[in-house]
Amino acid sequence: MTTSVELETHYTTRHDEAGRLGSTLKGRLELARVQDLLERYLPEPPAVVGDIGGGPGVHASWLKHRGYDVELLDPVERHVDQARAAGIDAIQGDARRLPWENEHFDAVLMAGPMYHLPEAADRRLALREAVRVVRPGGFIAVIAINRAANLIGSMLANKLQQREKIVREILDSGFSADNERMAQTTYHTVAQLRNELTGVGLRAVTVHGLTGPGGWLTVAIDAHFKDQPLPPSIAEPDPLQTALACTRMADRYPDLVACSSLFFAVGQRA
Repeated sequence: MTTSVELETHYTTRHDEAGRLGSTLKGRLELARVQDLLERYLPEPPAVVGDIGGGPGVHASWLKHRGYDVELLDPVERHVDQARAAGIDAIQGDARRLPWENEHFDAVLMAGPMYHLPEAADRRLALREAVRVVRPGGFIAVIAINRAANLIGSMLANKLQQREKIVREILDSGFSADNERMAQTTYHTVAQLRNELTGVGLRAVTVHGLTGPGGWLTVAIDAHFKDQPLPPSIAEPDPLQTALACTRMADRYPDLVACSSLFFAVGQRA
């Protein structure tokens, strides 16, 4: 991935990726859904899984606990140190130039590379590298951000007027240089994401709504209550379970994929 100063600064001083998936309803929903979908597609342990752009190792730790042999790569030094501290085999590197030999993994997970590589040519390189290091028949799973997520999120937070230029640029092209929320970030449509995976030869490509329509419930609650305890009228029934049930239900209907702020796409190497 890009090793720009902006990206390093974002993850070193502004954003705690290690705590993101456990500190908010939205993060816990994302984590639960990634685990849902990985369980659906991964071979049985002890398969060898590559976590490319794996950050501080949240997904890698879960996989290791389940008996998988996991190797992680990330461009941010802090993330690599955190992953190693958690007992993960982790190295610092670039998704466009993977250090592993051909057909090294049984499956590959790529999260960050798909949204932290704004140039389509760089994403193609990263995907081709992932194809190279996975064995024939192995799955490659990627996470991408919906191009409409900024529009809906800004509307829910009632901040569309303040972010209108950024939102319009993202809707038009998938990228805004002025986006203050995430450094060096690109956003996908469902068709674009599918085409990028099929374009490197992956077959049986499926795009899931990772957080689905239920994700917007978690966004709204997180934005309104922040670190405050939820009142009984909101806490019961558990909004996380409501969001999970909604998103799992929607996963049966492909037309609802575009309702999700995050996409989980998976394809198989021929």
